[in-house]
Amino acid sequence: MGGLSIWHWLIVLVIVALIFGTKKIGNMGADLGKAVKGFKDGVKGEEEKEEAPQSTIDVKTREKDKTAP
Repeated sequence: MGGLSIWHWLIVLVIVALIFGTKKIGNMGADLGKAVKGFKDGVKGEEEKEEAPQSTIDVKTREKDKTAP
């Protein structure tokens, strides 16, 4: 009574395919994939923005280090 077997899932899948049609399901899958990719790119972009100030080099400090004994 606890879980659903593979046959239950197959029946549900067939009913969903009959209701929505395979073309619409494929479009929903493609849209979901684009959304996930956009989210990943957005998160990656935020990480790059946070790292940018840490990777800058202060030119005046570097020049002082060169002239120091």
